[in-house]
Amino acid sequence: MSDQLPPPQRISDRVAGSDGRPVPYRVPGPDAPNIVVIVLDDVGFAQLGCFGAGFDTPRIDALAAEGLRYQRFHVTSVCSSTRAALLTGRNHHAVGMGVTEEAAMGFPGYTGRIPRSAASMARLLRDEGYNTMAVGKWHLTPRTEYSSAGPFERWPLGLGFERYYGFLGAETSQWAPELVRDNTHVDPPKTPEEGYHLTEDLVDQAIRMIQDQQQAESRKPFFCYLATGAAHAPHHVPPEWVEPYRGRFDQGWEAYRDEVFARQVAAGAVPADTVLTPRPSWVPPWDSLTADQRRLYARYMEVFAGFMTHTDHHIGRLLDSLEERGVADNTIVMVLSDNGASAEGGPTGTINEAAGWLGLQEDESVSLAAIDDLGGHDAFNHYPFGWAWAGNTPLRLWKRYAWLGGVRTPLVVRWPRRIADPGAVRRQFTHVVDLFPTLLEAAGVGVPASVDGVSQQPVDGASFLASLTDPDAEEHRTLQYFEMMGSRAIYADGYKAVTDHVANQFGEREHLEGSFDFDTDRWSLFDLAADFSESTDLADDHPGVVRRLEGLWWAEAGRNQVLPLFEFPDSLAHLHPGEYPPPRSAVYTPGGGPIQEPQLPTTGGGFVLSADIEVPEGGVEGVVTAAGDRHGGWGLYVLEGRPVAVFALLDIKTRIAADHVLAPGSHVLELAYVAAGADGPAHAVVRVDGEEVAREPVLGLMFLPNLSSAAAGMLVGRDRGFALSHDYTPPFAFTGTLHRVRLRSGGSADHDDTVARLNAAVAGD
Repeated sequence: MSDQLPPPQRISDRVAGSDGRPVPYRVPGPDAPNIVVIVLDDVGFAQLGCFGAGFDTPRIDALAAEGLRYQRFHVTSVCSSTRAALLTGRNHHAVGMGVTEEAAMGFPGYTGRIPRSAASMARLLRDEGYNTMAVGKWHLTPRTEYSSAGPFERWPLGLGFERYYGFLGAETSQWAPELVRDNTHVDPPKTPEEGYHLTEDLVDQAIRMIQDQQQAESRKPFFCYLATGAAHAPHHVPPEWVEPYRGRFDQGWEAYRDEVFARQVAAGAVPADTVLTPRPSWVPPWDSLTADQRRLYARYMEVFAGFMTHTDHHIGRLLDSLEERGVADNTIVMVLSDNGASAEGGPTGTINEAAGWLGLQEDESVSLAAIDDLGGHDAFNHYPFGWAWAGNTPLRLWKRYAWLGGVRTPLVVRWPRRIADPGAVRRQFTHVVDLFPTLLEAAGVGVPASVDGVSQQPVDGASFLASLTDPDAEEHRTLQYFEMMGSRAIYADGYKAVTDHVANQFGEREHLEGSFDFDTDRWSLFDLAADFSESTDLADDHPGVVRRLEGLWWAEAGRNQVLPLFEFPDSLAHLHPGEYPPPRSAVYTPGGGPIQEPQLPTTGGGFVLSADIEVPEGGVEGVVTAAGDRHGGWGLYVLEGRPVAVFALLDIKTRIAADHVLAPGSHVLELAYVAAGADGPAHAVVRVDGEEVAREPVLGLMFLPNLSSAAAGMLVGRDRGFALSHDYTPPFAFTGTLHRVRLRSGGSADHDDTVARLNAAVAGD
């Protein structure tokens, strides 16, 4: 690509006396490779076949056999942070992504807003003539900006991608996801009952985008960023993918881990002298579990294994399409995971992982009763943390921690035109920030001093492109800090120091050993050059090294905006607000897409929903409003002429139904929810034209469907995906006339007075 300026242009008053000049385009060099980056979610170091897994991932394994495995590749230990570091080449705190978007705070390292001073890889490649496309999980937009009002600056198209199809949040149902195309919320192309699955859809979209681009201009290279929802919970997969694994994990996590480790050593995924770290006290021995627990826990893992094999199969379809188009030879394909295996299913696993973010865990007898639903439409399941421990073999701990189990993940790289020793293992210490400069160097693209007039901040990553062709390439990285939710570590010159801090999340303080106070944290020390798995703590033998590394950590923390240290739950008081605070009340009409959280009044502390309807002769039924789904949500609908309200959370469903059929004519339907208080439990009341027709206590806690970004926003006049209850099948559109719906925040333990006051307020809107 040339930056040489053309000679001055001559323009006169006639075309005949003027020199025309075409508008210049930036054109990559003729050998510029296509780039495909595949980001798996919550896949641990030992959860690919080529890294020792006890389940089948033949297409990724074949990719590794044709390319390279990096055995010392590191990430940030959570989703948003790793993705920000990958796409910007900067450390996660340095671009405001010190934690996940759901916990973004009003401190520089935690805003959840990538600054314009860190232009993304997509933007730089696009500016140099690449086509750029993103498919799948994004998780780089603050959840207060998910709505159809944006702002869109931090959606994929605002950060340099030309095409996008996927979901914006942390997780979503694989059967009924929240989808966005470019800057517009859209419905899935099929229903769950019609066999829809998100992974299949995402790969279809990626294949189509590449096909369209290549058929339009095959000389132009492309960058495709594919981020699957898999294998993040919920672990959803068609049953035929699970059946081959029935009974495969009955031996339990200790025995399974031993088998994985033997495969890792044999395959060269870990050095032969690696020490398998022992089972920690907070993972129960498999033989101490009851027969029912072993049966349930094994089934959780069978479903996860099927989910991984299903994901691998569809990734294989994308790889096949590259071969069929004749572009595979000069396409760099990278497969990585954003963090280690996840323990967010808790010690016993869960059939509703999204509720775990609220600190809620169902009784194990409920999970056992639902064992045949795992992976299917009626579950939102995640395995117990014993399988997360096994999924990170031979390492310690898991996602969200700075120990290797949280930050060391698989990396597979294939580039047939450049890699001369396919199937080899690379041992250089690499970090996710290094992907940005490596891929830009491969594409022949530099990092400009400014973009759109904004000076660019220094790139923290360093290219490891040389190691693709030279197995003995010199280490390009000798210093790297880690921090996530208070868990801290630093790597320097072969040593790694890590604290024993345990965050107060998912009940982990009840189970994990470590410090809960930053002032009493103990720093452990490991010689990673000789100790691949963090098996031998050298801190007592080398206190001077520990002090030096701790000092380096504080220096890096200051340089990268790490401070103040994240503390849970205290940090929640500093959550970053959105563009506008939630309204106290709002009016909605039928049609359109889901109304996302920023547009909705808050409902957890109580609300009144009021709907103006017309009932035709012959009766009416259908959805008035539906927020979320049966895994967590609430709504009001009419069933066979009778108003019905439902509140769904975990295994608890509160259903409130009127006894009488609505007469033809105009009516005002109301649903009032009053949160629990000193005077009594939460209640809900359904009214028709001001007269109470049903009243029930609401069991459990009021669930906010968008807390984890897993469920739908509120729909008016219809539903989609999974229904709030088995009373109906979406869309269950309202068959009468629904003029408008009013929703107003508020609540009190004094139920009747509150309902009367809020009714009066709504009537005065």
